[in-house]
Amino acid sequence: MIKRIAFISEHASPLAALGGADAGGQNVYVGELAKQLAAAGYAVDLFTRREDPDLQRCIEWAEGIRIVHIDAGPPKVIAKETLLQYMPAFREDMLAFMNEQRISYDLIHANFFMSALVAMELKAILQIPFVVTFHALGHIRLLHQGDNDRFPPERIAIEEAVCRKADNIIAECPQDREDLIHYYNAPEEKITVIPCGVNTEEFYPVNKRTAREILGLPEDEILLLQLGRMVPRKGVDNVIEAFARLNHKATKMRLLIVGGDTDTVNELERLKELAIRLKVEDRVVFTGQKSRAELKFFYAAADLFITTPWYEPFGITPLEAMACGTPVIGSMVGGIKYSVADGQTGVLVSPKNPGMLAHTIRNVLRAPEQLEEMGVNAVRRVNRMFTWELVASQMLAVYEKVCGRQKVLPYEKSHLY
Repeated sequence: MIKRIAFISEHASPLAALGGADAGGQNVYVGELAKQLAAAGYAVDLFTRREDPDLQRCIEWAEGIRIVHIDAGPPKVIAKETLLQYMPAFREDMLAFMNEQRISYDLIHANFFMSALVAMELKAILQIPFVVTFHALGHIRLLHQGDNDRFPPERIAIEEAVCRKADNIIAECPQDREDLIHYYNAPEEKITVIPCGVNTEEFYPVNKRTAREILGLPEDEILLLQLGRMVPRKGVDNVIEAFARLNHKATKMRLLIVGGDTDTVNELERLKELAIRLKVEDRVVFTGQKSRAELKFFYAAADLFITTPWYEPFGITPLEAMACGTPVIGSMVGGIKYSVADGQTGVLVSPKNPGMLAHTIRNVLRAPEQLEEMGVNAVRRVNRMFTWELVASQMLAVYEKVCGRQKVLPYEKSHLY
């Protein structure tokens, strides 16, 4: 019987404010999954890198969940692309914590390739089995980013080694599974497809008029919403370019862009300059970063949620929009083409194609009855397939299977040093 689980998420803490360059879906994933596991009676320690010298070593974040801040590199925010050099220190400080606390773990769940490197090394030292959710794959990122990819070249070799050594690999969607098999020769029997989820107590339908009143938005305009991290691969420029092709003045239409922080100021400035150049700056509203509590009102206030990244390992924002009853126009990539049911809960389009996107927006808005039906279908689909309760149930089955075929040695100090 599994009792104690270690999560490793080296750069993505659930304490971080979302919307910045390195704070997004992974932060939500580890926090929400940990909450569900704790609710099921498991003790979870979530190990993440210290980014502030004033943070406590160990925080009781919620009942059954501790966040442990690991000293690895300077205690400040550092771009994740430069963190690999600090992973030996991460491993050693994690071992030191376990020795101080005189605890071990039945299983480790690693998130991202650097966390998986640490988990792989801990398995060799302590014989603790581990599963991994990559959240993004270096090979796929390199295909899309090319020379703009700033991760060290050894990333792919590390991911290949992790695929060999992991006890189970969590693919977040069928495309993720295909990529693991095709690009990494990951054994098919090791891969389990378990999607990301959405917190339906946090995201749920709110009356559109009420949501707009709360946000101070006009009732008589069509509102399009783009929400998420402000980084180039998210394709926010594609949405602005498509919006510029619409007759937004005659139809009283507005585009809301939610997200961004000091880490993404350059991208925000680029997008604002694009809006000015396309002469839509008066109809494109950059709201900046918003609290989690506010996001459901933005989703509910919108007539359409639009997200057209070049690539997306999964993408949690489409689920959040759907949970609020808002149809999604999304890129036909990665997890989006799995979460959005084309023609039923929204429409899938090609990325980097503003003409196609503009045409799709026009067609969807011309059919209000279909739009309303899509919103209803979206809520049903989320509750049937994508709640964190369902995700945790599937994940626990994997954990039990892994631990059932592993002989996990009891804790002894000699295992650590």
